[in-house]
Amino acid sequence: MTDPVVARIQKNPKYQELKQKRNSFGWFLAILMLIVYYGYIALIAFNKGFLAQPIGAGVTSLGVPIGMGVIIFTIVITGIYVRRANNEYDALTAQILAEETK
Repeated sequence: MTDPVVARIQKNPKYQELKQKRNSFGWFLAILMLIVYYGYIALIAFNKGFLAQPIGAGVTSLGVPIGMGVIIFTIVITGIYVRRANNEYDALTAQILAEETK
C-alpha cells in the first residue's frame, strides 16, 4: 500500500537527480573524511617519531596541530555539505514537491 504522491515523486526525474547528486556528494565527502582520519591514525601507528617532534622550543608536539587539523577539516566539510544542502538540495526538493502535489 503506497501513497500515490510518494510513487509520483519517486518517478520524477528531478527526484532521481536529487538522489544521485546527494548520494555521490555524500560519498565523496565521506571518503575524504576517511582518508584524513585514517591517515592521521596511520601516522600515529607507523610514524610516532614524526608526530612527536616538538614545535619550536615548546613542549607541544607536531601531532597536536595535525590532530586539530583533522577536527577542523571535519567541521569544514560538514559546513560545505550543509551549505550545499540548503542551497541546492532544498531548492530541488521544493520544486519536486510543487510539481507533484498540485
